[in-house]
Parts: sequence; C-alpha cells; structure tokens
Amino acid sequence: MATAARSIDTQSPADISHPETVVVRFAGDSGDGMQLTGGQFTLSSALAGNDFATFPDFPAEIRAPQGTLFGVSAFQINFGASEIDTAGDAPDVLVAMNPAALKTNVKDLKPGGLIIADEGEFNARNLAKAQYDVNPLEDDSLGKWQLVHFNISQLTMDAVKPFGLGNKEALRCKNMWTLGLALWMFDRDREPIIQWLKDKFAKSPILADANIAALNAGHAYGETAEIGNPGAVPIPRKHVDAAPADPGLYRTINGADAAAMGLVAGCQLAGVKMFFGGYPITPASSILHALARFKEYGVTTFQAEDEIAAIASAIGASYAGQLGVTSSSGPGIALKTEAIGLAVMTELPLIIINSQRGGPSTGLPTKTEQSDLYQAVYGRNGDTPLPVISARSPSDVFDCAIEAVRIATQFMTPVILLTDGYIANAAEPWKVPDMSSYKPFPVSFLDHVPEGGFKPYGRDNKLARPWVKPGTPGLLHRIGGIEKEVDTGHLNYSPANHQAMTDIRKGKVDGIAAHIPDQDVCLGTEGGKLAVVGWGSTFGPIHQAVRRMRAKGHDVSHIHVRHIWPMPGNLGELLKSYDKVIVPEMNTGQFKTVLRDQFLIDAKPLNKVSGQPFRIAEIEAAIEEALA
Repeated sequence: MATAARSIDTQSPADISHPETVVVRFAGDSGDGMQLTGGQFTLSSALAGNDFATFPDFPAEIRAPQGTLFGVSAFQINFGASEIDTAGDAPDVLVAMNPAALKTNVKDLKPGGLIIADEGEFNARNLAKAQYDVNPLEDDSLGKWQLVHFNISQLTMDAVKPFGLGNKEALRCKNMWTLGLALWMFDRDREPIIQWLKDKFAKSPILADANIAALNAGHAYGETAEIGNPGAVPIPRKHVDAAPADPGLYRTINGADAAAMGLVAGCQLAGVKMFFGGYPITPASSILHALARFKEYGVTTFQAEDEIAAIASAIGASYAGQLGVTSSSGPGIALKTEAIGLAVMTELPLIIINSQRGGPSTGLPTKTEQSDLYQAVYGRNGDTPLPVISARSPSDVFDCAIEAVRIATQFMTPVILLTDGYIANAAEPWKVPDMSSYKPFPVSFLDHVPEGGFKPYGRDNKLARPWVKPGTPGLLHRIGGIEKEVDTGHLNYSPANHQAMTDIRKGKVDGIAAHIPDQDVCLGTEGGKLAVVGWGSTFGPIHQAVRRMRAKGHDVSHIHVRHIWPMPGNLGELLKSYDKVIVPEMNTGQFKTVLRDQFLIDAKPLNKVSGQPFRIAEIEAAIEEALA
C-alpha cells in the first residue's frame, strides 16, 4: 500500500499540456518487466492523486521464446483528473520494447498517438520473429502516428556500466530506464520509485544502485533528448492533475487482494475463523498468496495436491466449525463440481471463488472472459441450487466477499463468487472503508439439545439448518451425500421425502431474494426506451458508454446486477419498464438467456469472446443501433 502526504503545485512549465485523461501501454517481451514497470507507474499515478484503472495482459506461456509474437506482455493504464471506470479504449502512448511488441499492439494506438520504440531491439533476427519484412522504424508504415525511437538497450548499458554488471543483468535494468522516461513525460516524482528499489534490493545494493541509475538516466534523457537531437520529433510532456476525491485513506487494490481482505472482513463480522483450501491455477492463485498473509486474523491456508482435495478440505473445515473457502478458475471449478453438490446436500457454508478465464479446457488461461455463468447457476448434477454473486470491479470484490460470507453463514449454503481475469489482475484506487459502518452478522452454533430433541436438518425461519461443531455433547450426528430425511437427516430414499427435501433446498435459496437489496439503476431512470444490463467486469465500459450517450440526449439507462442467483425481487418488473434491453457479456449470451428464462423479456445480446474487455466505443455503437 502506498500513502503520501503531498501538496499540489499547480504551476508547471509552459511546455507541459494538461489533458483530462491519458492512456499508456507498456509492451515488450515477457522477460522485459513490463508488468513491474506498469505497476510502478501505477504507484506514481496513485501518489499523484489521479484516478486510474489498469489492464495487465500476460502471455499464456510461462516463458515464450524471446522476441516472438505470442510472448508479448503488455500493461495498460488509463489515468486522469476525473472519474476513470475502464483501462481505456485506445492508447495515447505505446512504449514498444521490441518488434513483436510493436506488431501486436500498434493497431490499437489512436491515430496521431505516440510510439516510443527501443531501436536497439529492431535487429534482423527480432524483425524476422515478428514477421516484419522491413524495419517499420525506417519505412512509412507508421506514418499515421508520432514515432520516437532510440537505443534504449544501449543507453541502459551505458547508464549501469559503472556497477560492473554482466550484459544480461544490465539489460534487465532497461525497464527502469523506460520508467524513468515515462516519469519525466508525465511530470512525476522519482523519489517513491527510488525508495521502492532500495527496499526491493536491500540485500543487493549494487542491483538497487544500478536500477536507480537506469531510472535517473531515462528521466535525464527526456530532459535532454530534444536538445541533443535537433530536428527530431520532440517527446511531448503532459501533466495530469489530481482527480477530485473524498477525504480519507486510499490505496491501490486489485481483485485478488480485495477478495482476500473481504473474506477476512466477512469472517470478522461473522465471528468465525476461516480455512482456505486451494490449488494453484491462473488467474486465481493470487487469492491464496494474499490470504497467506492474514494468519493473525484466524486464517488457515492450505495448498492441496489437487482441486478435489482443496474443496474437500474446505468442506471438512466448515463441518468442523470454521468457514471453508476455496477458489479456482473454470477448469478447476469443473473438477470441484461433485464436491459442490456434496456441500449443497450437507447444507454447509462454503465460499467458492471462480476467477473466470477464456475458453473450455485450458483455453486462454491468461485472458479474461465471463463464460462460466451457466456453470455457476446450472452446472451441477441434480437440482443443486446455490447463490451466485458477481463483482463488478477490483474494489467491489471486497463488499461482494463480505456478502458471500453473510449469505453462506446465515443460510447454511455454499455460495459462488464470480470474478474474472481482468478483475483479478487489474488495479484501481480504493478508499479504505470504515469497518464500523458494516453491520455484524454473528454466526450461532447450536450448543445444547433444544426442547423437543435435536434435529440436524431442522429449520429456522430462513430454512437454514443448525450449525453444530462435532463433539458438542448431546448433538451427535452424521452427514453425507445420500439424500437426507426431513428434520432427522437419516438416510431416506422415498419419493415423497426426496420431493420434500428438493423443494426445501430450492425454497431456501429462492428465499434469499427477500434478504438482498432491490435492484437499483446505476445511471439513468427507472423505465424508458433502453436499458443496458450488465454483470461483472463489464461495468466500466457500460457505465462510460451510457454516460456519454445520455450526454448526447439519448434515453438509455445502466443496470448492473450483483446477485446473479437468486436475482433481486424487483428485477423483472424493472426490466419490463423499458422498451428494449441489451446485455453486453464476454460470452455467447449466457446472462441474456437467464433473463429471458426468468422474466420472459426480449433481451438482446452483445457478445465478445476475444479474451479482451469491452471497449466503450463498442457499447456506444450497440446503443446507437438499438435506439435507431
């Protein structure tokens, strides 16, 4: 977490422009440190008081062949002096560390945008790997953009030469050289990055000094480039003012950290300890890493030998009186499916986090998608209902995790929390909440034999069965996967009993709708010509598109659904108050189908399955078409 006390200096050199927002993309080989560069530039944006949203975009290969098109790693940040909801449509600035990075990213750059390229990497071998017949820095193929290129590799080697590093170690510093240039371009303070480098390389002072020297050299190059290269394209400077913000403590947060902190906060509000059983999988692994830091809050983390063992251990923890939590991505959730059914049958509280990724099987392991909604709502054998919640942004995961804990413990049911690859890895500013404003929901373990005798599957007014810790005197009981008898929990295969228990389990989950908020309208009016209905990480582009179209006078509203199942009680009537409904999703139309099924409305799909988030312009175009 970065915090800073600062005073805003409104005076800046006359040659610095003051745009409202800027989108920058850093792109290079997967070994060039682009994620680290982007992360530290994000830190500087946070300390400058900008609002921002980021989009880290990784290659799927652990270590793709250097210089190849499928090995490109990119990091995009949209930062500004006003509210930022997305990582931006098209970059204003592209930093390309090699030909492959230029080839795969330049098509996204705005016309007239700025390309900064490391010409030292544009040799014959790298050009061939990127499928360039001629050097694009030397022909007219990049004519519609501003182009600045210099030998970053050599300039970095020169900057770190006094420290005696080998060529390989020296070139690892060029991301810091690039970051130094970017800090100069956007009028940023180097000191927080310098301190971070000292801390990071505290055990290797030479590496710290070398990286700091590269950072300073990149910054100095920006100051002297135009002087030293008469007639060259000048490197433009921009200063983005701080965004308005309510007073308070802010930090940068991504979806994985928000999930971890939300789960811890939820367990504190519930007064119960947490057990997390997980197995590594992209992009869900970061939740395990984050939770491992919270042992002082009664959190136990366990890396199991496989996905099935992970969820089975979490179910066992819930049976023992802790809140079991597990997480994975689509393929791992598929492996957990039988055990999810066991948790529904035993009616134990359990949190299952699905950080969705692209495609079936291995698919696109590092790309984002929303294609597991059917899996979450319907994807189990038998009638196996459970609540499903979806987070709309990295910071929103915190509150969604608390809500998942509340529902799981109050209704004795597994709960699925949906995020996705974009939410898990992206970052945004987050105002640290005052936890005293959250209402506790303490769990109640049955610790005595009630009047009339103990019934393991007896029900309260929410149809939740009692939660009993094993070994409680007089409350001996057993649970398992075979159908339970009403009230007693004994094995019972009779048709009437199975009908009754199926109805009870469904009724319990359906009844949660009475204990969640009514659906609101995020932007616009209740009723009108068009509603754009979203869920999950489509929030940002939908919100910005609707805002822009309303500013043009169009009758369009934005509705974003957190409670996917059961849905808010007023949602059906709300949707029927609009002439048309469109549903943007990063799948082939799954939530659209659920809305049609539940409310018999003619919802129209807007689908995208490229592994990339929606652009604002794509949703604007769909709104225009719907209103035409």
